Amino acid sequence: MPEIQRLTALEEDAGKRADRFLAEKLSSCSRSRLQALIGEGRVTIDGIPVRSSRKVAPGETVTVEFPDPVETEVVPEEMDLDILYEDGDVLVVNKPKGMPVHPAAGHINGTLVNGILAHCGSDLSGINGVLRPGIVHRIDKDTTGALIVCKNDAAHRAIAAQLEAHTAVRRYRGIVTGNLKEDTGTVTGNIGRSPRDRKKMAVVVSGGKPAVTHYRVLERFGTCTYCEFRLETGRTHQIRVHMAHIGHPLLGDEVYGGGRRIPGTEGQTLHAMVIGFVHPSTGAYVECTAPLPPYFEELLERLRRGR
Repeated sequence: MPEIQRLTALEEDAGKRADRFLAEKLSSCSRSRLQALIGEGRVTIDGIPVRSSRKVAPGETVTVEFPDPVETEVVPEEMDLDILYEDGDVLVVNKPKGMPVHPAAGHINGTLVNGILAHCGSDLSGINGVLRPGIVHRIDKDTTGALIVCKNDAAHRAIAAQLEAHTAVRRYRGIVTGNLKEDTGTVTGNIGRSPRDRKKMAVVVSGGKPAVTHYRVLERFGTCTYCEFRLETGRTHQIRVHMAHIGHPLLGDEVYGGGRRIPGTEGQTLHAMVIGFVHPSTGAYVECTAPLPPYFEELLERLRRGR
């Protein structure tokens, strides 16, 4: 049977577009997924399908029908996954460098989702559709480190709510170019599509979404600085954009670092080291640490030797 969710509009929701209303109420569901449901006529008010632009009124009930999961066309692939934690609700994986999280145009195989499907089978949440089963958050293809995968919809919603409320712990390690002046600092600035290049994100003057990144210097090498980053928000490319914005792009970042390639880095030097969350079933705090990948350790040693 299809899953049905009924959402009642409150006074503060008056005049909101249906797509915005749904995005706020169903934060665990991607905007593209919600748009698809609206386009398929699965979002109704009083039994009448709505358009994205339809304004909601206080007291109205918006009904969303999530169709039964369909067989995915994504092919399971046996992989040697580096599993940091696993139980019946969640899986935490240490993603390697160069691996996309989920299939997209140009790479339908060799993604983390292909490996997760082989490992978990059908035991994955379906909230984000057949191309992203179990995926509740993402890290970039060339960023390594800890990623949470949800095995059921209840776990997915619980983890997504923590990410939305900024209560999940996320700490990264990265090497930036240049010598940061302060030992600690905070970068703020709304992040949205770059007005100059729509393929890139940027700190924007108007629009975008609020973003906050805290950094702490771990080691200084003169020409670059080894840092820990703590995220309050989780915007696309957030650390990369914020550090480039203050003039210290991540070492090896070919998109936000001026296109300069650093031998041995294969893209930005960024690692999702720590992920912490309240377990969706037990209520206990779970924290996982992904060790630095070999390339990162080797690069640090070269920098320490002044090479």
